[in-house]
Amino acid sequence: MAYRFLSSRIVPSSNRLSRRFIVIFTISLSFMYLCYSILFCSGTIMPNQRLEDHRCVHLKNIGSKKLLQKSHYCTISAKARVISDETRAVSLLNLTGNQSKHSAFQKKQDVVDHKQSNNSNLPKYGNKKLPNALIVGVKKGGTRAVLEFIRIHPDVRALGTEPHFFDRNYDKGLDWYRGLMPRTLDSQITMEKTPSYFVTREAPRRITSMSRETKLIVVVRNPVTRAISDYTQTLSKKPDIPSFEELAFKNRSQGIVDTSWNAIRIGMYILHLENWLQYFRLSQIHFVSGERLITDPAGELGRVQDFLGLKRIITDKHFYFNRTKGFPCLKKPESSSQPRCLGKSKGRTHIQIDQEVIEQLREFYRPFNVKFYEMVGHDFRWD
Repeated sequence: MAYRFLSSRIVPSSNRLSRRFIVIFTISLSFMYLCYSILFCSGTIMPNQRLEDHRCVHLKNIGSKKLLQKSHYCTISAKARVISDETRAVSLLNLTGNQSKHSAFQKKQDVVDHKQSNNSNLPKYGNKKLPNALIVGVKKGGTRAVLEFIRIHPDVRALGTEPHFFDRNYDKGLDWYRGLMPRTLDSQITMEKTPSYFVTREAPRRITSMSRETKLIVVVRNPVTRAISDYTQTLSKKPDIPSFEELAFKNRSQGIVDTSWNAIRIGMYILHLENWLQYFRLSQIHFVSGERLITDPAGELGRVQDFLGLKRIITDKHFYFNRTKGFPCLKKPESSSQPRCLGKSKGRTHIQIDQEVIEQLREFYRPFNVKFYEMVGHDFRWD
C-alpha cells in the first residue's frame, strides 16, 4: 500500500529507476522498524532477568542460611519470584515495629504464615508437617531459651507458641495440630515446645502414636531452684497465694514434703522419665542442662544440634552474656537494630527462701536425683 501511494504521487510510472529506489527505501524503513522493536523489547525485559540471575549466583557465595533461601528462590519462575518478593515485603512491613522482641516477631511470622496459607493467590513454599522434634520439658527449666536459640538455625522452623496438643487439645486431631505448624522445606526440621508434656502421663503414648521416631528434648534444672522459680512466676500472677514453705511441706518440722504440689512433683524427674521410657528409647531423648545453658549456651546448643542431626552453625559468636538479666542473649542479627534477649519474665529475681527450707528440699530430692543420674548416664551435680 505504501509503495503504490508513493509511486503514484512522487514519480512518473515510466521512471523505473525511481521506482526501484522507492522500493528499496520502503524495505529499509520496514527493516529498521523491526530491528528497533526487537531492541526495545529486549532492553525492557533482559535487564531484570540478568538482575535475577546475578542475585542467584551471588547467593551461592553466602552462608548456609542464604543457601537455604536460594534453594527455593532461584528454582522458581520469574513471575513467582516477583509475587514472592512482594509478599515478603508486606510481611516485613507488618513486623517492623516489633523487631526488638523476638518472640513477638515470631508470633507475627506465624500469623503471616497462617494468612498466606488461606490465600490461594499467594505462592506457598514448603509444607506444613507434623513435628520431627519436641521440647517436652521441663517448666522453668529453660525451654524457651532452647527454642529461641535453636530456631536461628536455618534448617529449623519452630512454632512460637505452646500448642498443648498432647495434653489439652488432643481431641482436636492431628490435622488441627499440623495446621498450626510453620511451612518447612524437605531439608528442614519442624519443632514445637510444650513443657507440660513431660509430666503428662498420656503424652508419651500419644506422641509415639504420631511417630515412633520423634526426637525429644528435655531441659532439666536443679529441682530446688526450679521449684522456687516456678513459685516466683505464680506469685507474680497471684500475689495472694500461701508462702512457699506452706505449699512445699505438709509438716515442715518433720520435713514431710507435699509431693502433690505440682512445683515439687515436676522436679522428681526420674518418676516422669520412667513413664517415657515405656514408649521411647533413651537414645531418642536428649537432656539439656539448664545451668550450663546459662554458663555455656554455645556448648549446650552444639549438643542439641548434634542430637537433631544438624550442622553446628550456632556457636559462641551468636551469644553474649547480659549481666542485667543474668542470662545469655543472642547478638544483634543483621536484620535488626537490637540484640535478642528473652522476655521480661525470663531471668526474674527469685524470692528469698530460708536456707533451712532449701536444705530440707535438697535432702528430699537427693535420692530422686541419684536415680535420675544413673538412668541418663550423666551427673548434673545438683547435690
